[in-house]
Amino acid sequence: MEKIPLTLQGHETLNEELKLLKSKERPQIIKAIAEAREHGDLSENAEYHAAREKQSFIEGRIKELEGIISLAEVIDPKKLSGSVKFSATVTIIDEDTEEESTYQIVGEPEADIEKNKLNVRSPLARALIGKEPGDSIEVKSPGGTKNYEILSIHY
Repeated sequence: MEKIPLTLQGHETLNEELKLLKSKERPQIIKAIAEAREHGDLSENAEYHAAREKQSFIEGRIKELEGIISLAEVIDPKKLSGSVKFSATVTIIDEDTEEESTYQIVGEPEADIEKNKLNVRSPLARALIGKEPGDSIEVKSPGGTKNYEILSIHY
């Protein structure tokens, strides 16, 4: 199977979520199911069905996290420098609007555009990889072609 690149912080976050699900959420839902069963007829017991649905979600997420963690390849940004690589934090400027943005290039499981964490496979991240400060890049996206200049790179 293909390795999944993660930052150290992303790996720790996924491990913490897995630990929380196994040590807190799973026991709580098992208890909730047991309590709902005590209320009698399961066919019309909304609490029971809601608890079972939540249990299914929790178990699915545990399996997903275990899969990601087992295939994770943690990339240490402290060992990197130079051009844009995985885990870099890159500040760019839109050449049309002069709007500055800063993004960190991360693995798919930890990508979150609202937190400025770009999936390494996104069009913008792919355009940034291997470039240096001062370089201009062209990004083709569903919204059209945009041009950016790389202002800085930090690891």
